[in-house]
Amino acid sequence: SQSCRTRAMATKPSEDNAKNSDFPVVDLGKFLKDPDSAEEDCKLVAKMFHETGLLIVKDPRVSMEHNDTFIDNMEKFYELDLKEKMETVHPEYHYQIGATPEGVEQARNHCQRAKAIADEDRPVTECPPGKDPKWRYFWRIGKRPEKTDFKQLNVSNVIPKQIPGWEKCMDTWGSLIVQTVRTVTQMAADGFGLERNIFIKLMENGPHLLAPTGSDLSKYAKKDTAFASYHYDLNFITIHGKSRFPGLYVWTRDNKRRAVKMPPGCLLLQAGKQFEWLTGGYVLAGFHEVVVSDATIAAKKKAEAAGKSTWRVSSTLFSHIASDNTLTPLGKFEKEKDASKYPATKAGVQVSEELKAIKLEA
Repeated sequence: SQSCRTRAMATKPSEDNAKNSDFPVVDLGKFLKDPDSAEEDCKLVAKMFHETGLLIVKDPRVSMEHNDTFIDNMEKFYELDLKEKMETVHPEYHYQIGATPEGVEQARNHCQRAKAIADEDRPVTECPPGKDPKWRYFWRIGKRPEKTDFKQLNVSNVIPKQIPGWEKCMDTWGSLIVQTVRTVTQMAADGFGLERNIFIKLMENGPHLLAPTGSDLSKYAKKDTAFASYHYDLNFITIHGKSRFPGLYVWTRDNKRRAVKMPPGCLLLQAGKQFEWLTGGYVLAGFHEVVVSDATIAAKKKAEAAGKSTWRVSSTLFSHIASDNTLTPLGKFEKEKDASKYPATKAGVQVSEELKAIKLEA
């Protein structure tokens, strides 16, 4: 497969109103060989998170084949009968393990924010947002804390019995990309002038969630259908590999809308609310939406012609700060002008409040 190039395009089809731009791709190889020799890369990581809320990387430890194997596995799950999929659904745990059916997740209402954005950069998502027509599967990655005040955020995994090798496949991909997040946080810390392992320590035993979505393009292929309405992520850093169908749009700090076209073999990281909290707003949780575009429809037709799956799967993982750790602006970020907006709050409390707001917790 084509390797991850040095620049990733962020473009949108000409009939849509988005600016053409491109994002640099950071190769983690230099830092992995010798962290002290990668000062420029670390500064670029910090700059990208500050200016855009996202980062595209090449991690020599993660291949396109890893991503493909994982997406193949998730396509098998989403193509199961509805009854079989529903066996893995657990609303009593706020859907934080197993499957979340379509029509459950609902983004917070950000209509006022969206209205303030220039017409050409406004979200496609309807206001107020409806319930998302996408499925999701949550799978815990890594160790759970021995003692925690937030047991429901740290429950055990659910294995669909119809798919052999499920556990190994999920754990392999999840562990690989959590490792990528850890390395990127070290680089970001260096770039910010913080102690290198400051974020890694806070992530230890966090409720990291592999969270691949499944959107059925055989049912929902009308242009501008929002699979994931305009929103930010509640966690620390979100990471995913390349999807087989385009559709992800992001907003940079200056509220410009971009379609992300990721080179094969690369990984995309997006800042979540916990990252914003820890930096006192120096890094903002990146707003984004996943919608059906002309490019999505073209990819669907191509997949149909080739007899391939038309489920749009994302190879997503939500990395988290450990539930019992406190979110508060770190080091120099205590002096950020908006630092007072981020009072000391346990990560588990912050997550619970966000889940209530998006209708996943009563």
